Order: sequence, then structure tokens, then C-alpha cells
Amino acid sequence: MSAMTPEGKIKKKLVEMLKNEKVWYFFPAANGMGKAGIPDVICIVEGQFVGIECKADETKKPTTLQLMCAKDIRAAGGYWFLVYDDYSIADVEKWIQTWKNR
Repeated sequence: MSAMTPEGKIKKKLVEMLKNEKVWYFFPAANGMGKAGIPDVICIVEGQFVGIECKADETKKPTTLQLMCAKDIRAAGGYWFLVYDDYSIADVEKWIQTWKNR
């Protein structure tokens, strides 16, 4: 069995948090049939669309297409987050808790 990638570890921690918060989520298929730049994880939090892009660490930057998708999501009224460590995942968790309790 191969070791988990650094980005895979971030995704695993993110999923643990989403499950703990009882957030509906899925990973869009990246099979060449979808739209380029789509976030790694799509969620719905109390009816609100949320896209989350995962990176291995803070030195890894979103691509131009990912940033364009983030802009489109935000323009449509959704939220987009970039996570790359425990702190950025905790920031998303705080946002989820705040959104649920508004």
C-alpha cells in the first residue's frame, strides 16, 4: 500500500471535520469530463453552496482556473475556501458553526 500524499492527508482531515459537523459533501469526479477548476470538495451547509480547494501546504497555490472558479462561485452567492493545514481547516469549521447558528 502506498503512503498518502500530503494533499491526501489534508483531504482526510477535512472530511473528518465535515463528518463531525454533519455537513453534506462530495468529491467531484476528475475524469476529464467535468469543468476545469472545480474545487476538490463540494458541500452544502444549511442550504449554502460551499467549494473547498485542498492544497498540500501554504506554498501550493490555486491555479488560474481554480481562482476563476472561486470567483464564479462567490459571484453566484456561494462560498469558496482554500485549506492547506489544520488552521485553515479550523477556520472553515468555525465558519460552518457560525453559518449553522446564524
